[in-house]
Amino acid sequence: MSIEIRNDYGQIDISNDVIAQIAGGAATECYGVVGMASKHQIRDGLTEILRKENYAKGVIVRQEGEDLHIDMYIIVSYGTKISEVAYQVQSKVKYTINKTLGLNVKSVNIFVQGVRVMNGE
Repeated sequence: MSIEIRNDYGQIDISNDVIAQIAGGAATECYGVVGMASKHQIRDGLTEILRKENYAKGVIVRQEGEDLHIDMYIIVSYGTKISEVAYQVQSKVKYTINKTLGLNVKSVNIFVQGVRVMNGE
């Protein structure tokens, strides 16, 4: 699947994987996020934190009409307020997708898959 944008100069197709990579990168920059988790926990491994090249495994991008919906699976740091971390991820992802691709995101749904204690803290 891909998002299709038409303008005066022609057509642009943006792959869902590209949107997922951008969203995953934005999420992992937020304070309190340890990393991205797989949306298929049992098949891919329960405790695996996804590396940068696999962010698309932890993000689902859906388009319903003109609306873009993003589901994200994250792992948060122990001792952080989960609701605040989730809110920051939602805000950052919406802003980053809008500024990078010019797309308006209708919703960013956060699924916390685990809590981790970071070494050195």
